[in-house]
Amino acid sequence: MIWLNYSEACARNQAVILQQLAPLLPSTGSLLEIGSGSGQHAVHLGAALSGLRWQPTDLPANLPALSANLLHFGSDNISPPLALDVTAEPWPVTAANVIYSANTLHIMGWPQTVALLQGAGRLLTPGGLLCIYGPFRYQGQYTSASNAEFDRWLQQRDPRSGIRDFEAVNEQALAQGLELERDISMPANNQLLVWRKLAQEQVGSRKVKGGRGK
Repeated sequence: MIWLNYSEACARNQAVILQQLAPLLPSTGSLLEIGSGSGQHAVHLGAALSGLRWQPTDLPANLPALSANLLHFGSDNISPPLALDVTAEPWPVTAANVIYSANTLHIMGWPQTVALLQGAGRLLTPGGLLCIYGPFRYQGQYTSASNAEFDRWLQQRDPRSGIRDFEAVNEQALAQGLELERDISMPANNQLLVWRKLAQEQVGSRKVKGGRGK
């Protein structure tokens, strides 16, 4: 079998994402992936992080190809994919130690981005991690000329999409009890953002952190 909906971008970035995430993630527990796409990240990262139970999800229309890929290429710790629309409640998963999503925020609209962060605030266990990979702007500025061009292309294709401002995303994350722990610069002008879910008693004493290079 060949990969359905194969992504060259996933093939290029999966090794470096794993390199950065592996030291941060728990050795056991549950990981919910939002917007699994072809399932390449689930297969590559899931095989390396074998102690985590990986739960892929995507919109219903994308499940047939995702399911076929995971059935053929997946490992024992990868669960069958579930349909998940971040704006539709309740979500099909009620709790997770880690939530991971790659190259989704600039594709979905802003209301969907907020819904994803709200869902992370509800589902993550105290101390759990939200890990988001993709391009971002900082203080209204793109991190590269190619990202600016990419953003123009995105908005011409769908005005609801576009590269998100880190500050706006982080503000929404803070409102859900999530504190920024890492902002890692990645190849191809992308970032890996990692927030930690605070315990209730920690929320009042948290400190606001800026982004980039942490």
